[in-house]
Amino acid sequence: MVDVSGKQVTARSASARGRVLLGPRALAALREGTVPKGDALGVARIAGIQAAKRTPDLVPLCHPVAVHAVEVDLEVVDDGVEIAATVRTADRTGIEMEALTCVSVAALTLVDMVKAVDRLAVITDVRVTAKSGGRSGDWVREE
Repeated sequence: MVDVSGKQVTARSASARGRVLLGPRALAALREGTVPKGDALGVARIAGIQAAKRTPDLVPLCHPVAVHAVEVDLEVVDDGVEIAATVRTADRTGIEMEALTCVSVAALTLVDMVKAVDRLAVITDVRVTAKSGGRSGDWVREE
C-alpha cells in the first residue's frame, strides 16, 4: 500500500456513474413494481451503500477510508437503469474506489434482481465522473 500517513486530512468526495441495459420486459417490471424478487431499485440502492463501506475488503490495496456519506440514485430510462453515486469523507486519501464500487455492486444487484425477467442484462459505462479534495484538487469528467 502507498503510505498516506504524512498527508493532510481533507474533505473529499467522488462521484461515479454506470448503466444497466435492459430489455422491455424488465423495464416494464421495474416501472410497474412487478419484479419477482421485489423492490429491485431499493435493494440495489442499499447494496451500493453497503459496498461503498466495504470497498477495502473487496479491493486488496485500497486504503480503509471513513465513509461519511453515500448517495445512490437509480433512474429507469428508455433502455435500462442509470446509476449515480456520490461518496464523501474527511480523510487522507481519495474516495474514488468507493464510488466505483458503489455503482458496480448496485448494478450487479439490479442484474440479480431482474435476471428472472431479463437474462441479457448488460452492465456498462462504469466510470468516475468527478472528484474533489486532496492535493490534486477538483476534477470533473467532460461527457
